[in-house]
Amino acid sequence: MASGEIPLGILYSVTGTYSLIGQACLDGVRLGLEEVNRDPRYPFSFRPEIEDPGANIDHYLAFSEAMLRERGCRHIIGTITSIGRKEIIPIIEKYDALLWYMCPYEGFECCENVIYTGACPNQHIVPLFRYLLPRYGKRVYLVGSNYIWGWETNRTARELVQASGGEVVGERYLAFASQDVARLIEDIREQRADFVLNNLVGTSSYAFLSACHEAARSDPSFAPESRPVVSCNLTEAELDSIGPAATGLISTAIYFDSLESPESLAFRRRVEARFGAARRNSVYLVNAYIAVKLLAEAILACGSDESEAVKKALFELVLETPLGTTRIDSATNHAALRPYIGRVAADSSFKVVEATPQPIAADPYLVDFDARDFGAEVNRRSAMQLRVVK
Repeated sequence: MASGEIPLGILYSVTGTYSLIGQACLDGVRLGLEEVNRDPRYPFSFRPEIEDPGANIDHYLAFSEAMLRERGCRHIIGTITSIGRKEIIPIIEKYDALLWYMCPYEGFECCENVIYTGACPNQHIVPLFRYLLPRYGKRVYLVGSNYIWGWETNRTARELVQASGGEVVGERYLAFASQDVARLIEDIREQRADFVLNNLVGTSSYAFLSACHEAARSDPSFAPESRPVVSCNLTEAELDSIGPAATGLISTAIYFDSLESPESLAFRRRVEARFGAARRNSVYLVNAYIAVKLLAEAILACGSDESEAVKKALFELVLETPLGTTRIDSATNHAALRPYIGRVAADSSFKVVEATPQPIAADPYLVDFDARDFGAEVNRRSAMQLRVVK
C-alpha cells in the first residue's frame, strides 16, 4: 500500500505568453493537492515538485528530466502547448512515467505514457463547426500560432469546411508571442469571411481580438454578430485580460463556469473559498484539479504510484466531477467528454448556446469520423436555418 510522501511533478508556465492559462492550471492542481493531502482516506500525501518553464521550450526537457531522475517523480501533471507536450514525451517514455495532459489539443496522438483528459478534435472543432457553418456561412478565415496546434487544428477545420461545400478564404500564422496583427486584420477585411477561427495562443490572441474589436468601430463587418471570432481554446481564464473585446466571442469547451449542475456549483464554491469570490473558474482549473483526483484515486485503488499499476486502476475508475461522470478509455488513454458551445456575454461570462446530449468518446485520429456525413448534416442544418430565417 502506497504511504508517506509521493513526489509529483507540476510543470506549468505561470510566466510568459500564456501565463494566464498556466496560472489557472496551477491553481487547479493546488486545490486538488490540498484536498488530497488533508483527506485521511488517503494513506499518502503528494509532495509537489513545481517548475515554471516560462513558455520557453528549452526549459521543458531539463525540468522534466530533473523531476524524474533526481526527485523520484513517476507522474508529471503539466504542459499547455503541444510543442511542450511533445518535447517531454521522450523523457516520460524513457523513465516509464506518466504525463497527465489536460488541455485541448489537435489530436493525432495516442501515447501509452500520456493520460489525455482534455478535448481532442471530435470533441472540440467538429462540434464547433457543426454549430457554426449552418448559422454563419461557409466562407471561413483561419488564423493560428505557428506551431502544431495551429497547423493541425486549421487542417481539420479546412477539411470540415470543404466537406460542407464551403471555402477557406484565408489562412495565416503568427510566431509565438507576436502581436503584429495589422496585416491579418486587413486581409480579413478584404476577404470578407463569414467567421474567423482563432487558433492563436496567449498574448497573440489577445492582440488579435483587440484589433478586431477596434476595427468594428469603423467597419460593421467586424462586429461579432456579423463576423464572429471563434475558438477551441479560449476560456474564462483569459477574459479579464481581453476585456470588452471578448464580447460576442464563440468558443467550445468541455466546461464553462456558468454550468449549473450540482457538481459544478459545489466546485465553484470550493474555488471561491480557496481563491476568493472574484476568482474566475475555467476548464483549465477544473481539469487540472480532476487530474490530481484521478491520480490519487488510482494510487489508492492499486496501492502504488508505479505507472502500469496506476493505469490499470485508472481504467477501472468512474469519478463524478464538475465535468460529469469522468472515466478514461483504456484503448486511447483519453476521456469521454461533453462539448459545450458558449458565447461571451456583455458581463464577460460564457453563456451556453448548445451542448451535445451526452459525452462523446474520444476519437483522436478521427477514424470513426465521416466527412461526407458531416457535410450532409451541415447542409441539412443550413437548409433548416434558411427556412427559419424566411
